[in-house]
Amino acid sequence: MNKLLALGVFLMLASGMALAQQKPQYTQYTLNNYLLNPAITGIEDYADLKLGTRHQWSGLEGAPESYYATLHMPINKDMTASYRGLRSKGAVPKEASSKKTNTYRRVRSHHGLGAMAMATRTGPLKRGTFSLSYAYHQPITRNLRVAAGVAPGVIQYSLDPSYVRTAKQNDPAVVDGRINEVKFDLNLGLWLYSRNFYVGTSGAQLVPSKRQLISTGGSEEDNKGELQKHYFITSGYRFDLTPTFSLIPSVMVKMAQPSPVSVDATVKALYSDRLWIAASYRHKESVAAMAGLNISHLLDLAYSYDAGTSPLGRVNAGSHEVVLGFKISNTRKIICPEWAW
Repeated sequence: MNKLLALGVFLMLASGMALAQQKPQYTQYTLNNYLLNPAITGIEDYADLKLGTRHQWSGLEGAPESYYATLHMPINKDMTASYRGLRSKGAVPKEASSKKTNTYRRVRSHHGLGAMAMATRTGPLKRGTFSLSYAYHQPITRNLRVAAGVAPGVIQYSLDPSYVRTAKQNDPAVVDGRINEVKFDLNLGLWLYSRNFYVGTSGAQLVPSKRQLISTGGSEEDNKGELQKHYFITSGYRFDLTPTFSLIPSVMVKMAQPSPVSVDATVKALYSDRLWIAASYRHKESVAAMAGLNISHLLDLAYSYDAGTSPLGRVNAGSHEVVLGFKISNTRKIICPEWAW
């Protein structure tokens, strides 16, 4: 049965490659919105390194497995208290609260640089991506900022023939080389944010990229492939209910025609800026439970488990995702991210 299901998944993916290509989607996107929006680049006061892996549809042969590494950092960012602002009374540093001054310092803009590498395997199909990113962060008021980012890169698709068994030897659909390709990629994003909320919009795989496929007797439109453009809208708000407890609802909408619109809704509870739990719902697809710990000013760890609500969820044991984060050059010894919580 597993082999039949794997074959079905492979056939759906192979036919999907003829029309479009989907980006991997992660449950813990709120931990690393940089995956969706290059405008995040350099938002914190340190270099943010994250390593993540997702094993989807556990127990199903040939199910997708994804791995990624992201790194981004600020350039020429003002890290003084007047720039950082204050979230609540409980967040006031002692050194900041003890210094009184009538001098107003204009909040300065800053830049960000980053890079991302990702690899996904689904049965015989492999997808690898690499991109560089740049963002410009411009203060609007003392507490409100807007950022714009761009991330050019490349995407490589390949097929491992050793995984494929065909009735016809030397089937041109497998051995003609057109299944192994490198395409140029471009991602753009905007991010409006303050201490307690964010709103972002972004687009991915925006460069038109087509290839002529093997003729199947269909129309010309059916016989050419192109990267599927993705558009994301994300938003979140941090309610600081007490000096040690915060509630953070967030939502993400993904549009990637001709696929249906995908909506993720998440509620996260954060205690003492160290321990958090969260629940998430992806419309008509899955529910997820998440938990994480900001271990120190250098390290944090998070895990999530997805249970499918679609018919496919009945034949797999759910999806697992792990994210390991490092705060490099964190001179202020920040435990919890201040701008992208």
